[in-house]
Parts: sequence; structure tokens; C-alpha cells
Amino acid sequence: MKQLQSARLPSFEDTVVAPPSQLGLVKTIDERYAYWRMRILYSMIFGYAAFYLVRYNQFSVAMPILNNEYGYTKTQLGSIITIWSVVYGIGKFVNGYFSDRSNARYFMTIGLIGSAASCFMLGFGSSLYFFGIFYAINAWFQSMGWAPVTRLLTHWFSPTELGTKWAFTSVAHQLGGAVIVFMSSVLIGHYGWQSAFFVPAILALVVACLLFNRLRDTPQSIGLPSIEQHHGLVKDAQEKEEDNLSSRELIKLVLSKRLLYYVCMANMFFYVVRLGIVTWAPTFLRELKGASLMTSGWQVVGYDLAGIFGGIAAGWISDQYFSGRRGPVSVMYMLLLIVCLCGLWLVPAGDQFMSALTMMVLGFLVYGPQVLAGVASADIASKKAVGMAHGLTGTFAYLGTALSGIGVGWIVDQYGWNGGFMFFIIAAFLSTFFFSLTWGYRAKVLEDVEAEM
Repeated sequence: MKQLQSARLPSFEDTVVAPPSQLGLVKTIDERYAYWRMRILYSMIFGYAAFYLVRYNQFSVAMPILNNEYGYTKTQLGSIITIWSVVYGIGKFVNGYFSDRSNARYFMTIGLIGSAASCFMLGFGSSLYFFGIFYAINAWFQSMGWAPVTRLLTHWFSPTELGTKWAFTSVAHQLGGAVIVFMSSVLIGHYGWQSAFFVPAILALVVACLLFNRLRDTPQSIGLPSIEQHHGLVKDAQEKEEDNLSSRELIKLVLSKRLLYYVCMANMFFYVVRLGIVTWAPTFLRELKGASLMTSGWQVVGYDLAGIFGGIAAGWISDQYFSGRRGPVSVMYMLLLIVCLCGLWLVPAGDQFMSALTMMVLGFLVYGPQVLAGVASADIASKKAVGMAHGLTGTFAYLGTALSGIGVGWIVDQYGWNGGFMFFIIAAFLSTFFFSLTWGYRAKVLEDVEAEM
């Protein structure tokens, strides 16, 4: 109890209410923490959802139109996704490093503004070279989006709750993805494919202004103790050890983590499936399942919305039933995902109800490992280097996305959609294997607390 009180009662000068006693100080800090945690949480969710409005999701919806209007092959269209993925993957690691040393409020806002501007310019395109250049620019600014989110998550929420809070924040992926697919389908159907780039870009600029107003960097930046101190998980001296690490030592620390490379490999093969489905769903639902543009759009929306519940469930289960271990839940989700991929492949053409239902189950299962891979990278790394660690796993992930772009495009051109689904299933098996290698791991601070009990 004395350790807990000393962790929760650091000598901070309260700038809101002059404390008449220690009890008053604790109450004031608790109230301020509650307010700012909620404000940071909803700002991250809606802010990162806006990144998805100006990502490449509308390009996926527009691909069948571009194929018909300009005669581009699936391999050519897939090459644009590959360019985006390679630049994004490199940017995840580089910008993860800079994000760890930057104010998350400024870093995230700049990324959203740059993404919106590049998306707006894409509406003027027609040639593959034009799309390639501006999607490369878009990818770089997009890679500035999630790194500050990981910084905010690990500074405002403790490891005992990180899986659940990370999952809630990851709702932004599904929220933004569902909105832009539906919006793009409506805009393209009524105003042409260019409108699917112009309108979301303007909306994202508005959200960028709101994001700058709402966010703050760390608890310490507004006069609060660290979250670990506030929850009584560490002493001040333990945090000072991390503070004294140089940038070179932090990089060496991240790159020496063997378990982190297992997560990287699992993420790479997982993203072949996750981004492969998102990217090609509007196309294969039309060609393989006989869905209209609007119907395929609605099915992808269902996929994203179901993912909200899948991600939250995965984070909560790993916190509550596996004591912060992410590996077991990831493996269970991946095994069920393989079964569901086989089901989607075998759904008869024209059966839109079963196709939509299978897409929803697939979405539920896909977003569990996506959430837990990110949480695992944060558990393994120091929170002083969480952006870099997550950036490394993201770099591997988008190598997988690169394969799902031009790789799936080439396979389908050569072997049809049967070959494409076989590729997804093999990748899912490999991802399951690497997730299984992290089965028993959880954050060091949780192991230390348990050892002291």
C-alpha cells in the first residue's frame, strides 16, 4: 500500500485546484486523468479514421471503373497499391523513430494535412505515372498517422488495459474504412470517380483542425504523473532508467528483440490477407460472386463494421483471460480466419446473402490479429521506442501488402480468383505459425509486478 501511495502521490504542483490535503491532490489528479484520457481516446479514434478517408480505399472502389475507362490491367492497378505499400512500409519505421521524439499533437496533424492534400491531387489523375507519384506522397504522410497514436496509447494507458484501449482506438480503421467505401460507392455512382478523392480530402482537412485542438502529447506535458506511476506499477527510479537511454541505445534495444521479429513475420503474412481482401474485395465480389458495384460496396462496409467488434473482443480477451498475453488469441483468430477464407471462396456466385455474411465473419476475425500485433510490439519494446517498434512491424506488414497488390493482381491475371484465394490461405497459415512463437510472452512490467506479489 505504501508503494502504491507513493506512486500515486508524486510532488506535482496542481494547477487546477490548490490541494488542502494529500487526499484532495489524489482526487484532482484522478479527475484530470479521467478527463484527458477520454479526450485523447476519442480524438485518436476520429483523427485516425480521417486518415482512412484519404488513404487508398477509394482507389480500390474505383479500380473497376479505371479498368473499363482506361483499359488498365489488374497487374497495372495492383502496382499502384504496391508502390503505396512499399513507401508506407519504409515510412512506418522512419516516422516511427521521429514520432518517438516528437509531439504527437503536431506530428499527427501534419500527417493528416499532407494525406488530404495528396488525395485531393489524385482526383486530377488519369495516367499510371501520375497515380504512382501522388500515391507515393500520400503513403509517406499516411505513415505519420499511427505512430503518434501508439505513443499516445502507451503514455496515457497502462499495460494492464492496453489491449482493450488499443482495440477501441483501432475502431478507427474500420470506422474510416467503412465510411470511405460507402462514400466512394455513392460519389462514384452519382458524380464520377474523381469526386471520391475531392470530397474526402476536404473533410479530412476539417478533422485535422479539430485534431490539433483536442490532442495533447503526454501526461507529463500537462503536469500529470506518468500512467505507470499513477497506477502504482513502477517507481520513479525505474522510469529514469529508460529516460537515460540514448537514441542509439533505443534503436539497438528494439532491433535486438527476437520476439519482435516473430511479430514482424506474422504481420507480413497476415497483411497479405488483410489488405489483400480490402483492396480486391470490390473487384472479386463483382467478378467472382456477381455483385453489383453498390452491393459489393455494402459487403465491404459490413466487413469493416464487423471488424470493430472483432478487434475489441480480441483486445479484451487478451487482457482479461490471458493476463496480457496476445499470442494465444492471435492464433485462435487466425485458425478461424483460415476456415472463413475457404468458406468465402466456396460461396456460390449470385448468393449475395451468404457472401455478405461470410464477409462480415471474415472482418470480425481479420481485425483481431491486426490489433494484437500492434499491442504485442508495444509490450515487447520500451514505451520510449514504441513508435519505432511498431514501425518495424508495420514495415514488414506493408511488404505483405506489396505482395497483395501486384502479387495478387498477377496471380489472378494468370490463374483466376482460385489462385488468388489459395495465395491468401497459404499466407494465413504462415502468419499463424509465427504468431504461435509468441504464445507465452507479455509485457515485462506485468511480469515484474507479478514477481513482487
